[in-house]
Amino acid sequence: MGHIVRLIPKSELERIRLIREARAIYDSIFPPTDAVEEPPDDCFSQGTQPGRKGLFPRKETVG
Repeated sequence: MGHIVRLIPKSELERIRLIREARAIYDSIFPPTDAVEEPPDDCFSQGTQPGRKGLFPRKETVG
């Protein structure tokens, strides 16, 4: 006693099956980003170098 049985219509089962099939096809064409190795946290981002600010260093002018 106490068990609840949920009846799922055939149309809902077919919908779930089609979604799973479509997702498998999509993943075969566009692999998830988890498969690509991410760079370590200590890597510099956006082209910056140590001691410089931004992508392109400004030329220092004197005077």
